[in-house]
Parts: sequence; C-alpha cells; structure tokens
Amino acid sequence: MSSKAKTSASTVTTPKIVMSGVTKSFGDKQVLRGIDIEVAAEESLAIIGTSGCGKSVTLKCLLGLLRADGGSIKVDGKEMIHAGRHQLEAMRRRFGMTFQFGALFDSLPIWENVTFRLRQQQAMTRQQARDLAAETITQLGLAAHVIDQYPAELSGGMQKRVALARAIADKPEILLFDEPTSGLDPITGGVIDRLILDSVRRLGATALTISHDMASVRRIADKVAMVHNGVIIWCGPAAEMDDTGIPEVHQFVHGLADGPLTLAAQAEARGD
Repeated sequence: MSSKAKTSASTVTTPKIVMSGVTKSFGDKQVLRGIDIEVAAEESLAIIGTSGCGKSVTLKCLLGLLRADGGSIKVDGKEMIHAGRHQLEAMRRRFGMTFQFGALFDSLPIWENVTFRLRQQQAMTRQQARDLAAETITQLGLAAHVIDQYPAELSGGMQKRVALARAIADKPEILLFDEPTSGLDPITGGVIDRLILDSVRRLGATALTISHDMASVRRIADKVAMVHNGVIIWCGPAAEMDDTGIPEVHQFVHGLADGPLTLAAQAEARGD
C-alpha cells in the first residue's frame, strides 16, 4: 500500500450509527424489511414516513427496547443486535431521548423529572439535583423557579422544553427525538427546533429525529431518510428532498392528497 493510500485509510472515521438490513416482525406482520441507515458523528438525521411505516420501531430496535429479528446495528463500530443486558444498558446511557407526548412523570416536580435518570445512575444530593435542573432549564429559556412546579402546571411548549432538558441533562452523545413538535403551534414548534439545534451543537451530539412536520425537518436535519414498506426508499441531504424523483417521497414531502401513498393506504383499507 502506498503512503498516500495509508494516509487516506487512516483518516476514515467510523460512523456513529450503522443499521444494515434490520428486520422486525410482530407475528405475521413484517414491519421492518431491511432498514439501512448510516449516521456520522455530530450529524442530524430525520426519519420521515407515513404513520405505521416503522419509524418508531426502528428507533426502538436501535435502543434495544425491541430485539431486531435480523441484520446489524452498530454504535461506534460495536455490534449491538445480540448484545447482553449489561452491554445494552451501558450503550443506552450514551443516549438521550424525548418522547412524542413528553412522557414526564406527573407526580414529580420538574427538578426530579429533569434529573431522574442521573439520580438512578449516580449519587447526587437533593441540592445538586436541583441546581443541575435549574441550570439545564434556564439554558432552554425557562425560569429557574419552574423546577418546583409540576408538569400539569406547564403549557405544552414548556413541557417539551422540560422533556428536552431531561434528555440533555447528563450530556449524552446521541439524542433521539420522537415527534418533538407534535401538538405545538408553528411558532412554538420553531422555538423548540431552535433549542434542539442549540442543544445538539453545544453537546457535539449526533441526532436522530422522527417527524411528520416537514417545516421542522427542514430546520433541524442535515440528512433525511424516508421509510416506506419497511425499507428506506430514499436517503440524502435535506436540501435535496424536494426533488428526489421518487413519487412517494415527493407526495410526502409536499403533503399532497393524491399520489402512490394515498393509493396504497386505500388498497390496504380495502384489504387488497
């Protein structure tokens, strides 16, 4: 091998996440038929697709919350698909996640919600946890006194910020967002997207987002992958998703009422 080739090979970086040929079935229903995704370190990938296409199942397989039936899932080059419990737990500690409906604990004040996972993993005094929660939520534009309130006392947008604070409190390497702007008005959704971008950049994190909100996708994603019939039918830079030449992607991205996705849904409803 020439010295030039050696230098070139030495600069190749391992992707943060690689999912290859990942399959998952529930009984007779095959949801994932061979998912292929690659995400570089510090890259932001948005996964789009119609309801029920397998987006959430893909993330759950990545986290090991669901055991994939086949394929390969690597995080920093380490195979996780057959990992044991302790290895999976260690891997999950590197992830932070926000859920579609917040999934905050209604019975706990905000400071306990934000620091919940950290307090399970390491010894913290009550004051240390309160201080960390206050510091984290103020970074996201909330007043420090909010830490003593309960989720029910907050608006939807404020709850989304608290959920983001919980996801970033222990400074994870990888952030997963499940419909982060769901249920929010366009202005609040834009604010949440800006906070996500700021948090990802501040942490130097890799991000995967599931979203139906194309305005949000355009704001936060470097790369977009569309799932259809359990496979990725297109993946590329967000700037190129408006003109892929793929009818299903075109219909979804532009929110068109008529197209192959609509016809497929109608055929499924008829049982064809």
